[in-house]
Amino acid sequence: MSARSVLVTGGSSGIGLGIAQQLLAAGHRVAVTHHSTEPAPGLLGVKCDVAEPQSVRDAITTVAAEQGSVEVLVANAGIVRDGLLIRMPDHDWNDVIDTNLRGSWAAAQAVIPAMAKARYGRLLFVSSVVGTSGSAGQANYAASKAGIIGLARSIAREYAPRGITANVLAPGLVDTAMAAALTEAQREEIIGRTPLRRTGTVAEVAAVARFLVSDEASYVTGAVVPVDGGLGMGS
Repeated sequence: MSARSVLVTGGSSGIGLGIAQQLLAAGHRVAVTHHSTEPAPGLLGVKCDVAEPQSVRDAITTVAAEQGSVEVLVANAGIVRDGLLIRMPDHDWNDVIDTNLRGSWAAAQAVIPAMAKARYGRLLFVSSVVGTSGSAGQANYAASKAGIIGLARSIAREYAPRGITANVLAPGLVDTAMAAALTEAQREEIIGRTPLRRTGTVAEVAAVARFLVSDEASYVTGAVVPVDGGLGMGS
């Protein structure tokens, strides 16, 4: 695969960092957006608040100036604000939708013009198993992740003639800081529903991401690919 200009939003920690590091090791020029965590060595870090579309556009302009127009976008940045629906304050709903869904939309909208002109592009959106199955106490998060699937598939239909693919990664419970916030009882309950009876690793998720943005995956678009140990089967 040719070396590409890659941007991973939220790529300074967790799944985003794992994806960024695997793509860097594969020889690509990799930039990451970061907000509260500093980027790892070897990655071009660009400060960005993905909840603000103009901040996203400015970040993509910076990346293009530093390493060339973005050819591979991994829209990964996301947050959680869990709570029961009837007790969820407006700002917890808005913050999650703005970061997870609107941030993904803003990044895709900003990179597609250059991709369409070049007739080449790889878009990968990081959703979640809860985007198709739902999750009690996570109505905002599940809605944002379900919206990402509709966004990606719409892009896949619109821009396939321009050589642009758009796919979705749907992880289950993965060993990250976000998962570490769960109680032991919550972890055991999820693992008990997972056929492989364990959590996933960042490296396992990143390996699938690496394939989906590669030239080998040029005939894959509009796909939702689970990396969840079987947790979401049938949803």
